[in-house]
This record gives sequence, C-alpha cells and structure tokens, in this order.
Amino acid sequence: MHNKDSKTPNILVIMSDDQGPWAMQCAGTRELHTPHLDRIAAEGIRFENFFCASPVCSPARASFLTGRMPSQHGIHDWLKHGNMNDSVGKTWHGPEESIEYLGGLTGFTDILSQNGYTCGLSGKWHLGASDVRQKSHDFWCSHALGGDSYTDYWVFDNSSKMTHKTQYVTDFFTDRAIDFLNEQKYVKQPFCLSVHYTAPHSPWRESEQPSDIWSMYADIEFSLPVEEVHPWGGWDPSPEQRRETIQGYYTTITAMDRAIGRILNHLDATGLAENTILIFTSDNGYSLGHHGIMGKGNGTYPLNMFEESVKVPFLIRLPGGHMGGKVNSDLLSHYDVMPTLLDYLEVAYTKNNILPGKSFASILRNKPAESGKDSVVICDEYGPNRMLRTTQWKYVYRYSNGPDELYDLINDPLERKNLVNEIEFKGQKELMAKELEEWFKLYVIDQLDGSRLTTCRGGGQKGSLINNSNNLELFESN
Repeated sequence: MHNKDSKTPNILVIMSDDQGPWAMQCAGTRELHTPHLDRIAAEGIRFENFFCASPVCSPARASFLTGRMPSQHGIHDWLKHGNMNDSVGKTWHGPEESIEYLGGLTGFTDILSQNGYTCGLSGKWHLGASDVRQKSHDFWCSHALGGDSYTDYWVFDNSSKMTHKTQYVTDFFTDRAIDFLNEQKYVKQPFCLSVHYTAPHSPWRESEQPSDIWSMYADIEFSLPVEEVHPWGGWDPSPEQRRETIQGYYTTITAMDRAIGRILNHLDATGLAENTILIFTSDNGYSLGHHGIMGKGNGTYPLNMFEESVKVPFLIRLPGGHMGGKVNSDLLSHYDVMPTLLDYLEVAYTKNNILPGKSFASILRNKPAESGKDSVVICDEYGPNRMLRTTQWKYVYRYSNGPDELYDLINDPLERKNLVNEIEFKGQKELMAKELEEWFKLYVIDQLDGSRLTTCRGGGQKGSLINNSNNLELFESN
C-alpha cells in the first residue's frame, strides 16, 4: 500500500473540451490570456506534437483512460444515448437508460486504485452512465451529459440523484475539485484527481459568461486565420459572427485558466505541488477558421483529420516544477499516457499486447525518447476514417468511399495540396496504406471495428456495439 510518507506522487489531470493545440498564449496565440496554463508550461514540458486518438470527445476520452484505440473499446462518436437514467427529459434524444460503454475494460484509474490511490472525478465524463461511479473513482461529481449551458445544467454529485445547478459550470467543478483536495488532508493514500472541464465547448452566449472576461476581448484584433470556406461544409461567418464566436471561445478558455489558477494556488498553499504530477490536455483539437472550417473532426463531412483537429495541447509539470519550460516535439498520443504514467510511477501491472501505446517516461526523466518506429508514427481514427502520421507525411484513408489524402507536412505544413493521386507519390501512398492496414490489424477487435461503420458521420452514437447485431443503426448523420 502506498502512502504519503513514501512520497508516492499524486496525480492531477486537467482536461478541457474542444481546445485547439494553438489555443494557449504559450502555443503562439498572443492575444489569448492564459497565464496559468503558461505557468504550467514554463515550469514543466509543453508537447507540441501531441495527438488525440480520435478527433471527437467520447472516443478520445475513452482512449485516454484505457490506452485503447476506438476499434478496441467500441466508442466511435460522441455519445448521444446511454448517458444516464433520465427522469427530467434532459437528454439529446429523449428518455434513455444508462449504458456503461467501458464496462469490463481497465482504465489507468483502476490500476492506480489497486495500488492504493484514491481516485476522484470532477467534471465531464461522457462515457455513458454518468449516474454511476466507474473506473474505481471514490469521488464522483459528474456532468449529467457531455455538455450543456454554462449556467443551466445537471450533475451527479457523489449521488445517483441528479441535481440542477446554475453556478458557472467551470467554477462549480473547480470548487468540487478543491473540496476533494481538502479531503485528502485526512487520508494517507496518494490521489489521482481528474478535473474535466466542459470549456471551451459551445455554447458561447454572452449572457452565460463572466462579463469581465468577455469585455477583455471586446476590442482585440484576433490573429486566427480567415480562409476560403472549405467545400466539405466550411465556416462562412459575417465579420460580426466571427468576432462574437472567437470572443466566446476565448472567454471560456480564460475563465477556465482563471479556475486552474485557483487549483494551482491551492496546491501551492497546501504543499501538494511538491508531490503532484500535473497534466493538462484537451480531449480533441479544434479549428476556428483554420482550413476554412469551424469545429473538430465532425466539423466537416467527410469527417476531417486536419492537424488542428487531431492535435491537442499537452503540458506536464512534475513534482517541484523544475523542468525549466522545455518544449518537446516528439510525436506522441493520448494512448501513450496510460503506459507512461504507470511506468513513471513504477506501478506494476499486467501488460496487455492489445494496447498500442508506448511509455514516454524517459522524456519525463530527462532522457532522450526511446528510438524506434513507434515513437515517430501516430494513428488516428474516427469511424471508417483512419490516419497515419509520421514526422513528414500524413495519409488519410476513408473506408466510406474516400476521398483519401496524402500530405507532405514538411513542405506543406498547412495541408494545402493533396498528393494522393499524384503519380510521383504513388509509392509513398502505397507504403503508408500498407503500414496503416498492418498497424490496425494488430489491434482491432472485429466486433468493434470502426472501418465497417459507414453510417458514423459525426451525428452521435446511440448504443453499445457489444452484442448488437445491426451496429450501423447506432449512428446518426451529422
């Protein structure tokens, strides 16, 4: 049994919702006010090539927690059904029953709990059955849905009874996170706390946002790109609409940053900062004018795998915060987080060959990343759409009749010129197609295989693929 006297590190995971990899001042967006995220980066490591496993919330979150790809855990789109036993009609699609989509699968919190950690969740879950404590969490304050109004929403606060809240949602989940941290004064075990904000996900209504932060962006010149509207269903706002949208998006991020500052101050005041690993990331990326679109993977149809959709912000501050603001450019993924944490903590667990991720704990120990193909190859999937990404090349294959894509990211970092049908690059395409097929063949579970889900188009998943004879009916068009 671990205890605090043994200096076993605590873990704090802060996850935002729909935050682009560019959406921090320390990542280059100069007008975006994120002093506390910038502080974490300055005291730790900022990873500039970190990827989600799927560019939409629920499958990405499942992969982060379990280390599995979507075709191994069976969540391929945001979850429209199964979030709770509904008694107030507060769902996207009418009354429903809870579905534990990850039932029977191991998350890193399960392993930590088995090794003496007290695990807590405050915020968004969106992996089914929000009314049920899952994955060995002792503390469970969960958003009833995956998203909602910032000031009119429902939660399960350490109870199976749903409670209505009107407090600004970012502040509410921050308060409950600090309540959890205060409770840890009275226990000897180390803790793993997950604080999952709904920010900066829409809606961005001015009436729901902190007025002082909203006004901060009233006269700002935004540096985000204004591009030709993408033909796959791009974003074509008026200048006024563009300003209000970006203003709302920035406001939710700065309000979240202010809340994170409260958590950082609490860690400092209680001495917990000296023994806590802090991770900040987002579930998936986001575009706000990049490529002429607004949104993530389902911001277009066909579903997209643009860099802004598949990359996420990722910061780590180790106990003591003495990494000196390093920036790491290795290609890494959310599915690497589980093996990395357990490796760094030296927690023994039964390693499963089905897990595609590799530990990057050597980077945290200030050593070079382990060499090898897996350290420079990233795979991503969203239903019947799959991506292979190396340091130079990106290949996207769509099982649902294309179109496929091939980009030379060294010479074309903005993904302007699709080379997939160019004779000159036929060999490169075939090489990557073969590698993509072989990689997924290693890990796919037939019953959960996303390549056959041709109806998965970004409109939501309505049930579990397990023991379902007609899984194509479980997905809706966007």
